[in-house]
Amino acid sequence: MVLLGLSIAPGFAICLYIFLKDIYNKEPKRLLLFSFFLGILSIIPPYFIETYSFNLFNTSIPSLATLAFCVVALSEELSKFFVVRYFCFPQKRFDEPLDGIVYSVMVSMGFATIENVNYVFTHGYSTAFVRMFLSVPAHATFGVVMGYFIGKAKFDSANRFKYLFTGLLVAVLFHGTFDFFIFLQANEAIHSYVSDGLLFVGAVVSYIIAILLSRKHLKLHRQLSKQLFKPDPNQNV
Repeated sequence: MVLLGLSIAPGFAICLYIFLKDIYNKEPKRLLLFSFFLGILSIIPPYFIETYSFNLFNTSIPSLATLAFCVVALSEELSKFFVVRYFCFPQKRFDEPLDGIVYSVMVSMGFATIENVNYVFTHGYSTAFVRMFLSVPAHATFGVVMGYFIGKAKFDSANRFKYLFTGLLVAVLFHGTFDFFIFLQANEAIHSYVSDGLLFVGAVVSYIIAILLSRKHLKLHRQLSKQLFKPDPNQNV
């Protein structure tokens, strides 16, 4: 029960944080819960893709880069993207740009939570604490970045494809960079010169940049939400 609690707590905490940030035009709880549940199911395609792909790659740098960006990051972010694009995006309650972030994070946390349960029950307490502060929040930042552009796409039909593609691409780039530094630990040539700690720092740096960008995007969409749903009564119309 303790391991289960450690597995699901980070995802739930981040969902609550995003829910509390959406104060001007809250989304229906049932839609948020269903988005979270679909996020859990979205792990199925990447699971099979990654399971059957890992044996096709070796520990060379090009191979690890392809695995990180084109297999893991692309399959996981694309699976989450499809849920947001084809379930959340058409909803009538998706009625402001901030909703792109809200729904993307809910889907991402469903994905990250079920993934976290698997890792924590396989590797134990140390993994639980590392992933609590790194991997699960990283999925949230990828979700915020993707959701920012999805929110813009909803209300700009002329540039819809551009924004949707950009959201997916940026999420894949951040996710792939994060994983690439972790995967480099398997390369003996790199590992002989660079320690696990320094490779880990590389992943953390990409994670921090994603956090800063996601905070900026969340702030921008929250300001727009306030303008739309709680305008300044003293402002002349």
